This record gives sequence, C-alpha cells and structure tokens, in this order.
Amino acid sequence: MPDPKQMSGIPRPVDDLPAGVVLSVRVIRGELSNNIPNHPVELHFGGQVRTVNTDADGRAEFRDVPPGTTVQAVTTVDGERLESQQFPVPAQGGIRLLLVATDKDKETRKQAEAAAAVTGDVVIGGESRIIIEHSDERIEVYYLLDISNTNSAPVNPPTPFVLEMPPDALATTVLEGSSPLATVAGRRVTVSGPFPPGRTFVQIGTQLPVTSGTMEIVQAFPAALDHVALIITKVGDMRLTSPQVDRQQDMPADGRMYIAAAGGALAAGQPLRLTLTGLPHHSSIPSRVALILAVGIAIIGGWAAARPEDPTEAIAERKKLIAKRERLFQDLVRLENDRRRGRIDEGRFAARREELLASLELVYGALDSDDTTPEPADRASAGAPLDQLRAS
Repeated sequence: MPDPKQMSGIPRPVDDLPAGVVLSVRVIRGELSNNIPNHPVELHFGGQVRTVNTDADGRAEFRDVPPGTTVQAVTTVDGERLESQQFPVPAQGGIRLLLVATDKDKETRKQAEAAAAVTGDVVIGGESRIIIEHSDERIEVYYLLDISNTNSAPVNPPTPFVLEMPPDALATTVLEGSSPLATVAGRRVTVSGPFPPGRTFVQIGTQLPVTSGTMEIVQAFPAALDHVALIITKVGDMRLTSPQVDRQQDMPADGRMYIAAAGGALAAGQPLRLTLTGLPHHSSIPSRVALILAVGIAIIGGWAAARPEDPTEAIAERKKLIAKRERLFQDLVRLENDRRRGRIDEGRFAARREELLASLELVYGALDSDDTTPEPADRASAGAPLDQLRAS
C-alpha cells in the first residue's frame, strides 16, 4: 500500500460527498486505520478562517463555500503543522483530501513488537463479515476481516496468514482502511506478522464472473473463523444455500432486499461453501449456436465455390434453405404459443427465441447470396417478418 504521507494535502475530485458538502478533510496519524477524531481543521479562503472538528472517522466536512473560491485546509497535530495544497472549489462534485500527521512512535513501536513477538494463533471473529453484491455480469465479494490476537504480546502465526481467492477471481484488492500489514499479489492476499495485541482489520474485495444462473463460491481461511456472517444483496429470485449456514432471512433496507445469513465456527483451512441460485445472466447459447452455424455455412460455401456450378444442384439447395426457413418460422410460432400457455419459463423462452432468430438470419444470408434462381413471390418481403420479430 502507498505511504499515506505521500498523499497528504493533495486534493482529489470526487462526486460521492453528501449533499451540500464541497470538501471532506480526513486527518490521520501515520496510517489510514489511525483516524484522529474530534480534532479542529481550519479552512482558509478569502481572508477568512472556518473551523470544523473531525468526526469519529477523522473527517471534517465543509459546506457553503462558493465555487471557484481558492481554499487551503490546515491543522496542527502534536505540534506538527499540516497544510494542503491551495485549490479552487469545483462547480460540480467536491474534494476529498488527507492530512497525515507523523506517527513519531511508529518505528520504535514496530521494533519493540518485533523483538517481543512470540509464536501464536490469531482468530477471525468479532466484527468479521462477508458482503456479496450482484453487478452486471459479475459478483462482487467483500471480506471484512477482524483478526484478533488475544495474547498480551505480538504473535507470528505458525503458518503464514495467506488468503487465496478462487481461481476465476478478478481484480482482487486490499481496500482503504485496512492494516498496512496486508498486501496483495494477483489472487493472493498476505497479512504479514507479527500481529499486535488486539484487533487487526483487513478488508478485501474481489470479483467473480457470472456465467450461469448458479454459482458456487468456495473460500478457505488461514485462521479459525469464530462464526459465519453474510450480507447478500438480493436480485430477483436469488437464493442462498450452504452447509455452513444454519439461519437466514430476507431483509428490506433502503429500498433494496438483502439476505442476512449466519452460521457457526469454521476451523482454519475448512472451506466455506456458498451456492447462489437464480442469478441474472445472459445466456451464451445463442452466440455459440450462431458461431457454429456461421462456421458451417462458411465451410459449405467454400466447398461449393470450388466445385463447377450445377444449376440443378443450386435450385435444389435453395429449396432446402426455403424449407428450413419455413420450419424455423413454425418453430417460432410454436414457441410463442408455449409461452402464452405458460408451458415454458421466460429464461428458456428467451434463449430458444434468440437461437431461432440467429438461425433464421443465417438462412436469409444464404438465400440472399444466391441471385441465380428466382424465389417465389414472397421473397421481396421475406426479411420483414424477421425484422419485426427482432424488434418485438
């Protein structure tokens, strides 16, 4: 993770501030996890000085500063004066910035902890949570880990604390607010010891691609997990099953529906298995069918082009294509009737309909490429039904 000191005082434009807030100043000591609450922060602009105290998260929020006004945030921590760059208030959105005080005792503390460290276990418990959200064609998984060392001295676990994400995981990252002991390399997150007495917070985010309506998430943890706690954003008919979950319920909040689930303890290395069903996804069947048909037609076309042209065979082939087109239209009519009578669910209907339309497009393409033989009178309007079906 970057050194917070390198980010101190640099304004960062954002669009996620609360309504009316134009500047959020976060004051920390040394590390992102070490907020300084209830501390005065001054905003200098136009000969004025406005002072706001930081909240429990170490943030001071400023409102009602005219756009275009040049401002500078200033505070003093343990005799150290911290100043931001001067910058104009934006007309839209807002600004976040950090003011980072020097942790003068950090190096001394680290050396003392390393010298006093013993071999011991840590556990994942307390406020640990797993949050799962559905986003387009991906599932976003967040592991909020409260790693506890109940010893009075720093400990180094007997085996490294390494969390390996699933093989298909994408964009694994250690989130802001995590302990600096945590680092990420590819799908692997390592929390290096020694773990200080008390609690070490590590927050990890990763993404898993959704390829069907069912997904299994399997995750093992390098330390014992006190209990399983899950919060899942529910979309549509999504359902959760797991051998490690013994209670769950749907809960509405902020206009959305969530699945809140819990279970007992897990031993170190014991996989947590979660199965999600009813996930929204786009079927890949139509595209695969279209690709196979396109390749087949290309091969047949190349083979036919290499042969001497036979008008009789061309007429016969065209009749076959016309007959296939009629069969596909009949299949579409039957499919629509099945849907109206409730004989097929919407997912299967949509996938089969796309497959039939893809096949029809290829048949029309083959018919249009052959201008040597007239077609019956319906040829001039043959494309209209397909266009209407596509639009419907």
